[in-house]
Amino acid sequence: MFFNFNSFLMIGTEKTGGLFDFDGTLPVIALEFVIFMFALNFILYTPLLDAIDERNIYIKKSLDEATSLIAKSSQLNTKYEKKASKAQKAAKLDLLTYQKLYKEILDEKMKSSQTFIDEFLIETTENFENNKEDILNSFDNDIDSLSSKIIKKILA
Repeated sequence: MFFNFNSFLMIGTEKTGGLFDFDGTLPVIALEFVIFMFALNFILYTPLLDAIDERNIYIKKSLDEATSLIAKSSQLNTKYEKKASKAQKAAKLDLLTYQKLYKEILDEKMKSSQTFIDEFLIETTENFENNKEDILNSFDNDIDSLSSKIIKKILA
């Protein structure tokens, strides 16, 4: 056995490694990294991810409710627009009907008023004609009596 004590000392004191020195610290650092990764994941990231998931669920729920409300409001808007359109058409039709009815009533009243006025004029004219003769006869009598009185006074 060729042991050279100097070579043994050299091996023990020799600087090894450099950039890629894989001694016993590498597995320990890798183990620490894995432990810290799980610890950070459990302590920090899991609650943070849970909060983000809850927030996403809340946002999705709010968006679904908003979409539902928009759909309902759109349906109600369409429904009430149809009802308003029908009501406007009915109101226009009623207005035209009432205008026509009032025009007919007015025409009828005008005709009856015209008939009454015509009858009144005819009756008044007939009365005037009848009374005209009586008045003229009365005037003739009055004129004759006045003229005879005037003649008597002139002759007397």
